[in-house]
Amino acid sequence: MKLRAGLIGDPITHSLSPQLHNAAFVHMGVAAEYELWPTDAAELADRVASLRAPDVLGANVTLPHKRAVMPLLDTIDPQAALIGAINTIVREKDGTLKGCNTDAPAFLAALQEDAHYLSQGKAVAVLGASGAARAAVTALLEAQAAQIVVINRTLERAESLLADMVESTDRPPHLTTLTYDDPALPDLLQDMSLIVNATSLGWKADETPLEASLISSSMLIFDMVYRPTRLLREATERGAQTHDGLTMLVRQAALAFQHWTGQPAPLDVMYAAVRSIR
Repeated sequence: MKLRAGLIGDPITHSLSPQLHNAAFVHMGVAAEYELWPTDAAELADRVASLRAPDVLGANVTLPHKRAVMPLLDTIDPQAALIGAINTIVREKDGTLKGCNTDAPAFLAALQEDAHYLSQGKAVAVLGASGAARAAVTALLEAQAAQIVVINRTLERAESLLADMVESTDRPPHLTTLTYDDPALPDLLQDMSLIVNATSLGWKADETPLEASLISSSMLIFDMVYRPTRLLREATERGAQTHDGLTMLVRQAALAFQHWTGQPAPLDVMYAAVRSIR
């Protein structure tokens, strides 16, 4: 029996996940195929129910369903529950479905390539208050960042994110929430060593969540979007270090692969697969 896994979201035609996972399946001798499963909100419950079939390994979940799938699952991994978002569903042997989140460890692994930005005592700004932002803040708490600033269009969502996160640690850093139009933003950002874009701006159009004038050459700009973006282009022009989301994409996929198969993922093979078509 050939097994299946896939990506649930809307839209997903841009996704590199089939190339990542199918290369890994072939290399590791796993008789499985990874597919794209476009799913709108009205179809979500039926789609998740279909994952209980015996030929399904599980699924990845992307926008806009990372939070909406949670009540449709049987169990939730503790870290995923803390983050409040699911990006990986695992079908257990008995047909039950477990929700996990591989974004936080993948983000941390990607940042380890720029380890000096993760040393204790560093200040970090996170743009957005989505599930991806929650994963980033979870990872930054683990890395013991000294200060975390969450910047979002609505202050309430940013405050809710940090309130949830503070409960998870006995050593909370200095935490701040701001909106993009706060007059204190320019001065505050000058103290940041790392700025993380956890919004979707940059996927579909030449948009940026941050004015170029707010970027300094001492920063690392990490964009979770895994394509060249205006934010990264303008950061380079300002002399900042930049990091796109490709490493995080591969790392989160590798962790999902391990959840589904119980085997270590072939990272080199997965990197080569996406770089060949990027």
